[in-house]
Amino acid sequence: MDNVTITALDFERCYRAVSTRDSRFDGQFFTAVRTTGIYCRPSCPAITPKRTNVSFLPTAAAAQQAGYRACRRCLPDAAPGSPLWNVRADLAARAMRLIGDGVIERGGVPELAATLGYSQRQLTRVLTTELGAGPLALARAHRAHTARLLIQTTDMPMSDIAFAAGFASIRQFNDTVREVFAVSPTTMRTESRRSPRNDVEAPATPGLLTLRLPYREPLDTGWLAWFLSAHTVPGMELWENGVYTRSLRTPHGHATIGLSFRPGHVRAELALRDMRDLAPTVARLRHLLDLDADPLGIDEALGITSNVGDASPFTAGIRVPGCLDGPELLLRTMIGQQISVRAAATHTARLVEALGERIEGPVPLLFPTPAAIAEHGAEVLTGPARRIAAIVSAARAIADGELVLHSGRTADDLRRDLLALDGVGPWTADYVTMRSLADPDILLDTDLVVRQGAALADIDLTDTERWAPWRSYLSMHLWKTALVQRGAVPLPTYS
Repeated sequence: MDNVTITALDFERCYRAVSTRDSRFDGQFFTAVRTTGIYCRPSCPAITPKRTNVSFLPTAAAAQQAGYRACRRCLPDAAPGSPLWNVRADLAARAMRLIGDGVIERGGVPELAATLGYSQRQLTRVLTTELGAGPLALARAHRAHTARLLIQTTDMPMSDIAFAAGFASIRQFNDTVREVFAVSPTTMRTESRRSPRNDVEAPATPGLLTLRLPYREPLDTGWLAWFLSAHTVPGMELWENGVYTRSLRTPHGHATIGLSFRPGHVRAELALRDMRDLAPTVARLRHLLDLDADPLGIDEALGITSNVGDASPFTAGIRVPGCLDGPELLLRTMIGQQISVRAAATHTARLVEALGERIEGPVPLLFPTPAAIAEHGAEVLTGPARRIAAIVSAARAIADGELVLHSGRTADDLRRDLLALDGVGPWTADYVTMRSLADPDILLDTDLVVRQGAALADIDLTDTERWAPWRSYLSMHLWKTALVQRGAVPLPTYS
């Protein structure tokens, strides 16, 4: 079955997905049932409603806007995000990525519109037409989801949860929870203690949130585990006993996160300095692990199956690792140019130790701010003078606002701005664009390891149009093929 589109949902395809409870489409559209007044994910285990009683909507916000309540059985807001936000590069998709990162909570619709370069009126019109809801309604849906997570995973007072989730008042918080989930916040907390949910776990250590991040199967956990463990920087990252731990800056402070792969989900432990950072932190973790991808659709396009004896040299379920912070990704990539992964980690660790902010926890350092690197990087970094100057110059451009790195940019614009920097060539620009924007169709054809993988897989890198728009995933497959042949990456494992 092909992916549905946002602007013109195909009723028959959607209804077939609901009839077969196809979990691949969870998060890609929502089923609104007129006779019950609720909306569900396609895989909801409830009895399939009659086709005359259903309509299909592109977002949870559109369902809420139309007066539907979230199903308390399938928790539609806990579904994986739509992969279409990464495949598409139009205004609606870029706006959704920024809304997920909490831009509206921090600066309102004016900041969202200004970041995207549109007027508020234009933005509202496009989002309403494309997604069935305007920016405020879309942000409200995200706030409701954040509120539910805090209600179910913490013992925070409801008043604190209201403001941490981004609501302007306790009354607005109470009204929204009742409208969206058909229960009061207190009742929701009581019920959550009685029955397990598919995206939360029981409250753990005070101040520590434990969540289950869902994804569409299969997931090649071996590839992600290698990628995370191979690139860890001592002091700010740690890979130990299958758990990836790191510190990161958040919009209102900082956080320490721990990620581990479990059957059917990724377990995330979050220690947040400010609970307002929950939603953007979760969005960044999903982006880091590419958890909103549609692996079956991608694998089918690349000719990959999970069958024994499959003729394809590739393995099912690979992901393209994203990033937690755009400026950090660019500067770490520039530090690692033309040196080994291990040497890059050593150089980066020296920079972090000298200029990073110290915090409490198992990974006590934050990556330095661009301003700190611009001011003192030349005193700490070692290597060719030209590369050091390029890194410092890039950091200064970020600190001064001349270079903007956020998920709402288009790939073409970001790549152009990156190539304008001294010391940034096509490979660096493509690599950073691919990972920072989750762009699915960037072929790293100048990469030496990718070329080695292509030779092993007998693939002509000058003739890859048939794999569009999934050439970022092809790059990962070729990268892995070469590294497995070297013995650097273990054979695939799946969840």
